[in-house]
Amino acid sequence: MRRASAAALLTDLVCVVVFCTLGRRSHAEGLTVAGVAETAWPFLTGTLVGWALSRGWQRPTSLAPTGIVVWISTVVVGMLLRKLTSAGVAVSFIVVASLVTAVLLLGWRAVAAGLRRRQSA
Repeated sequence: MRRASAAALLTDLVCVVVFCTLGRRSHAEGLTVAGVAETAWPFLTGTLVGWALSRGWQRPTSLAPTGIVVWISTVVVGMLLRKLTSAGVAVSFIVVASLVTAVLLLGWRAVAAGLRRRQSA
């Protein structure tokens, strides 16, 4: 169980970094480690908050509640921290961030669930 939890948490964190990297690239911002870290830290914090709220280590690959709580927390906490640090939180960014992080954070869990069902059949 510990290995599955660690792998799921790492997958979530990588998904958030991928989201931030793609966002920086699409806006022609520098793809430096420092730049990605600056963009990612609010969302990574939100991901960790979501893991704590959902007790993600108990059901790390479940779509609900873990995946949904982690996704919502990633977006909400991430946007609140961006607002508090005077970073951009335009409505269009909130929409795009919500959609992309949903695909990433919920998508890998949906694929994992499908693979588990297929293996048990």
